[in-house]
Amino acid sequence: MTLLPFEDARARLLSDVHPVAATERVSILRATGRVLAGDVGALRTQPSFDASAMDGYAVRAEDVADCPIDLVLIGESAAGRAFEGALRTGQAVRIFTGAPIPAGADAVVIQENTTGIDQDRVRILQSILHGGHVRLAGNDFSAGAVLATKGARLGAGSAALIASGGHAEVEIVRRPRVAVAATGDELVPPGTLPGPSQIIACNGIALAGIIEAAGGEVLDLGIVRDKDEELVRCLARAEAEGADVLVTIGGASVGDYDLVGPVMRREGVSLDFWKVAMRPGKPLMAGRKGDMRVLGLPGNPASCLVTAELFLKPLVERLAGRPAQRLERKGFLGTAVKANDHRTDFLRATVHYDADTHGTIVTPLPRQDSSLLSVFAQADALLIRPAHAPAAVAGEECLFIPLTT
Repeated sequence: MTLLPFEDARARLLSDVHPVAATERVSILRATGRVLAGDVGALRTQPSFDASAMDGYAVRAEDVADCPIDLVLIGESAAGRAFEGALRTGQAVRIFTGAPIPAGADAVVIQENTTGIDQDRVRILQSILHGGHVRLAGNDFSAGAVLATKGARLGAGSAALIASGGHAEVEIVRRPRVAVAATGDELVPPGTLPGPSQIIACNGIALAGIIEAAGGEVLDLGIVRDKDEELVRCLARAEAEGADVLVTIGGASVGDYDLVGPVMRREGVSLDFWKVAMRPGKPLMAGRKGDMRVLGLPGNPASCLVTAELFLKPLVERLAGRPAQRLERKGFLGTAVKANDHRTDFLRATVHYDADTHGTIVTPLPRQDSSLLSVFAQADALLIRPAHAPAAVAGEECLFIPLTT
């Protein structure tokens, strides 16, 4: 099968991806980071009363036009304990930040511009204009105002705004369900001592972090042995549990025990592509069965995690309703790199900011074997070497993708 160029494979995977249609209502306490299923309007006005912006004294501005002047203290207004009376000429009310402005008052003189005479009088040392240090009712928002729009991803501030608008719950896009199955007779679960010819199934740990950070929910299907019937059961279980995406790890190449592709096709999965002109990650497979996407990732750790960053992560983000993000950033090579062949290379690299050049320096790690999980763990970026790129020297401009998980 001909290798599909990386850019074409990624575009084909993401071309018709839409947020999952299902929604759910959750507590606003658990809504941060989630995507709104519809506009959210304010149920109340904030603040719902004229409030003091400072600690000081509520006055009538016309009373303090000529200062200094002594006013009679008639009470106190604090947050949660409003003064119930009304202010008249020559009077003042002690007031604190956030407290309601008493009836009759129209300004607040800050505490620093006053001095106490006794417990019943206060001397105002500086005049204040009408409305000074007063937060008018509705200054933040009014009832009926749109606080957040459909498709917005809620940050901490917007979640707090919605709560302030009177909402204890909010309707959000359901997290896409991503079923993950590690395939291979050689695999044992984490925490198990591997026997001869066995290895620990650790790629799924990284995938879970990537999926959850992208807004998805992980359905762990465990380890699937290299048997047709187990792969069939894996596919059936993913469908039964309502997975939006089934991700298999390993078994996507062309060896005698690489059964994922043939079994999936036999069970009705229509393959969009299989094998991509990229390094690492060539034996990447993508398809679908009904509404469920199927993504077959390579088993080598670097291959698995690179393809997860470049394909699985944006797929989950779009299903979760998150806006598409630009992957590539510009930087400068920290070392020389050789010419590239027909496959797009994604070199595990480190990045640092250079204060002298005001640029980001991208340096590929010395070892790039796709089996080396330790190298991937050291990397904080993928240096992109396009197909047929010529040799380049240190200091030349380059493109890289930050690794955020």
